[in-house]
Amino acid sequence: MRHRSRLVYLAFGGLCVAVCCGFALLALSPASAQRSEDVLARGEYLVTILGCDDCHTPKKMVDGQPMPDMTLRLSGHPEGAPHPTWTPRDVMERHALFLGDPNMTAWAGPWGVSFSPNITPDEETGIGEWTEEAFVQGLRTGKHQGQPNGRPILPPMPWQGYGKLTDGDMHAIWEYLRTVDAVSNTVPSPVPPPGPPPGPRPGE
Repeated sequence: MRHRSRLVYLAFGGLCVAVCCGFALLALSPASAQRSEDVLARGEYLVTILGCDDCHTPKKMVDGQPMPDMTLRLSGHPEGAPHPTWTPRDVMERHALFLGDPNMTAWAGPWGVSFSPNITPDEETGIGEWTEEAFVQGLRTGKHQGQPNGRPILPPMPWQGYGKLTDGDMHAIWEYLRTVDAVSNTVPSPVPPPGPPPGPRPGE
């Protein structure tokens, strides 16, 4: 009886191994691999047509025109680079509602100064330790990492439009961003707008 029980346990264990191997082979099947390639291709397409490089990739001058520096692709505002400043006088005197820097990664306006973040998979300075849910909810809600008490995502990021992307497209973008080269680049935090000018002192 004991020998028979041992055989039953061995047979059951062998069945479990076979099932697990079967699932593993299924996950690695050509159809599954094709689906993964399709998702990445879709993500690359979306990142390109949505203009992510326009703001998240530093620029270099090519034939007199600013072009994305693909060696720093999607790494955000370069650490230590200067940023523009803005005051209400810029609207009145220069007709400028906002001002940008030469990299097109920093923007100054009534909201203060905003910097394009590093969206490469670098774990320390990019989104390498983010979850897909945090990424998606950030675009859906306009809050940093989608947290209810997170700081707002500032202009010129058009999150209101991107937030209407389908779940499938959001997933494709997320998966593609995880495949780009990780770039270590610490982007500064937003600079709040200056407070209102001081009013007249009592007696003036």
